[in-house]
Amino acid sequence: MAEFVFPPAAQPSVAVAGTEARFPVRRIFCVGRNYAAHAREMGKDPDREPPFFFTKPADSIVDDGVTIPYPTLTRDLHHEIELVVAIGKGGRNIALGSALDHVFGYAVGIDLTRRDLQSEAKEMGRPWDWGKAFDQSAPCGAIAPVDATGHPESGRIWLKVNGETRQEGDLAELIWPVADVISICSRAMALQPGDLIYTGTPAGVGAVQPGDRLDGGIDGIGTISITIGEAIA
Repeated sequence: MAEFVFPPAAQPSVAVAGTEARFPVRRIFCVGRNYAAHAREMGKDPDREPPFFFTKPADSIVDDGVTIPYPTLTRDLHHEIELVVAIGKGGRNIALGSALDHVFGYAVGIDLTRRDLQSEAKEMGRPWDWGKAFDQSAPCGAIAPVDATGHPESGRIWLKVNGETRQEGDLAELIWPVADVISICSRAMALQPGDLIYTGTPAGVGAVQPGDRLDGGIDGIGTISITIGEAIA
């Protein structure tokens, strides 16, 4: 066995609905602007141009029900509710017709975004990492296995802040559905078991503050609830 200079970090993982087992997270891919209404609210053309991806570190995963400290370096933390795809079988250049065979299950996730840092990066032509890929930026509910959910083509997706609905849409409004996203992503790099794909958010993104409770869900998939805590000292 390999000898490490210090103990390796724990394996990031997500709960699996209906079991004590957990899904080991390898990488997190996120699709940008995959709902037309959200593209418009971000000032972009919603035409069906090829999807683009960004990433978050695996250890940015946060379980359902936790309190997340308000992150540093931002005054404009935003919520983005998303369908999450859990990859159970890897592959490269995956054909569109077989893409769904690679799915282990689905979950409800929230892409937390330091919007001010992301906007600054966009204006300066810089990477989005500081706006998207920070600690505890990828809350994810329990993964529902495909055997329990099938492959959803429609279904209400929503998020409330302190009981007030902020985001509401339908999976049928995805510009690039799940199979397309898997197939296209696999052309850039080989997908592997343990990869997660956050598939984009509907319109209504907005700021949250310390003390806010976020509740979201997708019909037929599950729910997620988190609280935003006080700022990190």
